[in-house]
Amino acid sequence: MALIEVLVFLVPICVAFVFGIFIGWVWKPRWAIMGSDKLSYSVSKAFELSFPSSPLASVMSPLNGLRSKGSEAWTLNTGEDKTQSSAPPNEYEDCSMWQPNEQKPNLVNKEDLEHLCQLVEMKDGGPPWKQMMDRSAPNMSYKAWQRDPKHGPPQYRSSTIFEDATPELVRDFFWDDEFRSNWDDMLASSTTIEECPTTGTMIVQWIRKFPFFCKDREYIIGRRIWESGRSYYCVTKGVPCTSVPRRDTPRRVDLYYSSWCIRAVESKRGNGQLTACEVLLFHYEDMGIPWELAKLGIRKGMWGAVKKIEPGFRAYQKARASGAPLSQPAFMAQINSKIGPEYLRFLGETENLSETQIASTSDKPSGRNIPKLLIFGGAIILACSLDRGLLTKAVIFGVARRFGNIGNRL
Repeated sequence: MALIEVLVFLVPICVAFVFGIFIGWVWKPRWAIMGSDKLSYSVSKAFELSFPSSPLASVMSPLNGLRSKGSEAWTLNTGEDKTQSSAPPNEYEDCSMWQPNEQKPNLVNKEDLEHLCQLVEMKDGGPPWKQMMDRSAPNMSYKAWQRDPKHGPPQYRSSTIFEDATPELVRDFFWDDEFRSNWDDMLASSTTIEECPTTGTMIVQWIRKFPFFCKDREYIIGRRIWESGRSYYCVTKGVPCTSVPRRDTPRRVDLYYSSWCIRAVESKRGNGQLTACEVLLFHYEDMGIPWELAKLGIRKGMWGAVKKIEPGFRAYQKARASGAPLSQPAFMAQINSKIGPEYLRFLGETENLSETQIASTSDKPSGRNIPKLLIFGGAIILACSLDRGLLTKAVIFGVARRFGNIGNRL
């Protein structure tokens, strides 16, 4: 009887799931697309404002006087030859972005550095990290954690260790958009919009390819690197850009954060030498996909994507060793804002947020969760595609819930 009951509900749910995807992604009206884009932008702004103000804001205010009194001119990517400054920026120096007759705020600044340091030191006061993966390859090891904040999309933390690698080369590798297409098959195109030859700050546009039933995504990213000894704090995040108008396709992702700390670490080969390099990454974004489905997709596809990085890095390593010329993004990666170890200690000593914990969990999801995610994911797509009323949604979710309960009993 249980098998018959399963079949009774399995057939309509499968049909509804496929039909919901077809209706939702192929026949989605323009007003729904525009509305979802506006909603995504509003949510991203609210999420950014929901972060508590940095406890260092008032303490660090005297450092504002150390900024350069003169504003540095930004270089627009017009295709003309540009003269780059090789002089390193002064400590705590900012580079204001200028357009003709208009001054724009400094979009990647010391507050972003403070937040990244909090994440690295695990003193950001967020919820515990749950381990979701621990894999390794001959010359690379990888660990990943995930957590769900009260507001906003799921957040990810990962530690990747490359053997026989220097922090400087790894820094250039991840910054080099021209070479990235050799190993990142989701990157359709990249364009430099603006760059600052004093601090190395860049604003770039990425177009990333998504599956056929999704629109491609557009990212407007502000990024900058701080250097402390042989450790590099690399901040990349979504920023507003009025010079690039929004389009229906690709869909712009407003809420995007992907920053990492690159540092030399001891090799796992046990030789006691700092011949390995760790990349500690923190990432979250709102792609416009239900978060539970995005979590499932990331869990299933993460290792497959990560495995492509290591051969890509080795190819980059060989190309640089053979004397290949630096690309413009790699050149900009070498222009860093220098900070001393005393500044990092100051951040750690004045930080009063609670320490973030790590909860160790298995990287294998339970057998019951995956069917539930698929069932409710299909219900979400179908409910949002067919009808805007509550009655239809309630019926669809009710059927999905009953089917999920049957699966648990089995």
